[in-house]
Amino acid sequence: MEQQLLIYNTLTRQKELFRPLTPDHVGLYVCGPTVYGDPHLGHARPAITFDILSRYLRHIGYKVRYVRNITDVGHLEHDADEGEDKIAKKARLEQLEPMEVAQYYTNRYHAAMEALNVLPPSIEPHASGHIIEQIAVVQKILDAGFAYVSNGSVYFDVRKYQQATGKYGCLSGRNVDEMLATTRELDGQEEKHDPADFALWKKASPEHIMRWPSPWSDGFPGWHTECTAMGTKYLGETFDIHGGGMDLVFPHHESEIAQQCAITGHGPCRYWMHNNMITIGGQKMGKSLGNFITLEQFFTGNHPSLSQAYSPMTIRFFILQAHYRSTLDFGNEALQAAEKGLSRLMQARKTLSRLQPAKEAKTQIADYRTLCYEAMNDDLNTPIVISHLFDMVKVINSAADLNTPLTQAQIDELAAVMDIFVSDVLGLADSSADQSAALVEGLMKLILDIRATAKANKDWTTSDHLRDALKALGVTVKDGKDGATWEI
Repeated sequence: MEQQLLIYNTLTRQKELFRPLTPDHVGLYVCGPTVYGDPHLGHARPAITFDILSRYLRHIGYKVRYVRNITDVGHLEHDADEGEDKIAKKARLEQLEPMEVAQYYTNRYHAAMEALNVLPPSIEPHASGHIIEQIAVVQKILDAGFAYVSNGSVYFDVRKYQQATGKYGCLSGRNVDEMLATTRELDGQEEKHDPADFALWKKASPEHIMRWPSPWSDGFPGWHTECTAMGTKYLGETFDIHGGGMDLVFPHHESEIAQQCAITGHGPCRYWMHNNMITIGGQKMGKSLGNFITLEQFFTGNHPSLSQAYSPMTIRFFILQAHYRSTLDFGNEALQAAEKGLSRLMQARKTLSRLQPAKEAKTQIADYRTLCYEAMNDDLNTPIVISHLFDMVKVINSAADLNTPLTQAQIDELAAVMDIFVSDVLGLADSSADQSAALVEGLMKLILDIRATAKANKDWTTSDHLRDALKALGVTVKDGKDGATWEI
């Protein structure tokens, strides 16, 4: 059965029936992380949102080329056109090579995504590996007359572009003519014709570490340039879907549209999709507010705002309980409720596999398969899918209690729906193995603490008994100056 997928297009501000440019093939570009710090919730939400999109598109029969970039150069502090490159700054502070910083945090990002069961993209281009393509984009914009060189840097001429096309602001809905008239002059921006202009190429200051030769100066590309260059290289001048967080609508995605229109006369894609923001306790997440929590801190519980550790699957499930276009507020109570809900869902799957079928149908059950497809086709409405899955949980538990027996055909259908929507589409996995590992860690800590107390009290009988009993179970305890350690 062909699925008719509706997606909300930020550009048109309405849901539209998805029709790819090439039948059966989808080109998807999503803005990836700037790798100068540990991945956090703000990275998790778009990664999971567009993982769901790519999973579902593949599930309903499309071949998907999913491109998600790594920004390892050119993203300046405060997302402005002045200041220090975030990665270069981190490298200077830690006395490391910039690419050492980028590689370290890229590895950390990949590990977190794997834990969240986010499938890797088809292509993961690095901005630093596509400098030649970015220089070519800048030259094309200059040739089109929508950019200018100033003191070795190249800037996009927003006023000239707006006068020619009237398109700057089409995605964000900003009144750009008013912005051009009222934007104040910022320190260090005297190179620009207008404060609203943005950098396509920046001349590197003498102390700047990351620099490449170009026709205009030794320097580095602007933040917006990289996505135009890499999107075009791997998906063509026009592709199907461009995604990212809502915070990227302006200036990043607005500027991408301007760059592509300056070169080709049209934007880079047909559908723009954006996930909404994350708050913690009703406040915007930020380091200055003291509520900035990395994914590793969620997984370990090592943060003063967290009352416990939360498994990666709990984080994933919680994110999917809200529609991707709605704001999402993280709090301990909500996360604990998500943890219990996920446990109920996974337990019901196990219960389903043990049900004994009735010989004849005594219970009519809803067409959950159709209901779940209808929810996914309505702009990836994962909360509604989850509500249908919990309706199935009630049916399964009732059958297990012998209140409403199910036939083998009904059991098989429920199992198929669970496999499709829990595993394939939502990407939820049973985290009981993780919970078991955490339980073993906790129990071993308890045993070693008891043994340490026994040793402190010179109770050698208890101390040796615990060591020998663990050894019989295949666990070796090693005593060191910093305490005891163990290994299997």
